[in-house]
Amino acid sequence: MTFASRLSAALLGATLLFSPALAESPAVKAMQDYMEFAPYEAGIIVPQQLSKEIFDSVVFIDTRDAAQFAAGSIPGARNIEWREVLSRISEIPKDKKVILFCNTGSLSAQAAFALRVAGRDNVLVLQTGFDGWKRDAAYKP
Repeated sequence: MTFASRLSAALLGATLLFSPALAESPAVKAMQDYMEFAPYEAGIIVPQQLSKEIFDSVVFIDTRDAAQFAAGSIPGARNIEWREVLSRISEIPKDKKVILFCNTGSLSAQAAFALRVAGRDNVLVLQTGFDGWKRDAAYKP
């Protein structure tokens, strides 16, 4: 991350902290509503739950960068980098479950949160990510 990017992120964070007007924004309200009512385990799936039946019925989105995706991914996964999920939301199905993953689950969790706030309730995060899938998946084609 460049200095300019870090500075922009810091300024945005400070603005959110010190601006009551932003606390009233629809986006902040949607995030707050989701966070207040989502149960702890909402929106996650663990590799041990990925049976063949589940594997065949979902869409996997690899939220890592293109180089990591090219080096290896879950078979059939589509690559949409985590920071692009909202700008490419039209590529993410609405009519079936979507499982987002990165290496460990942290970046894909951010992407899933953004999608949920944007109204997509069909997205899950693969807890432990691609690393966990390689190690613990119940089904690997």
